Amino acid sequence: RALITKPKLVICDEPVSMLDATIQAEVLELMLELKREDNLTYLFITHDLWLARFLCDRIAVMNQGQIVEMGQTQAIFSNPQHPYTQELLAAAPLLRKSNPID
Repeated sequence: RALITKPKLVICDEPVSMLDATIQAEVLELMLELKREDNLTYLFITHDLWLARFLCDRIAVMNQGQIVEMGQTQAIFSNPQHPYTQELLAAAPLLRKSNPID
């Protein structure tokens, strides 16, 4: 229903967090397809760093309700500037070294 009016922006707050892995993958593939076909922009709110890296072109990192770092996804993951972002990514070391799925 949210896409009937052909919006330019869709806000997604943890859209796949309660789904099993198979359904998550299907939903994410559909979201990517709709993004390409309809030139959609998603504001994707998540705690899942891998999901953010996979889906997002740009990332804003928040700490205690404040944006502490914002930029291209690849730049944030490869060279985080803010101490909080550095700590966050250090807590998930495989994320920094692996490449997202295209």
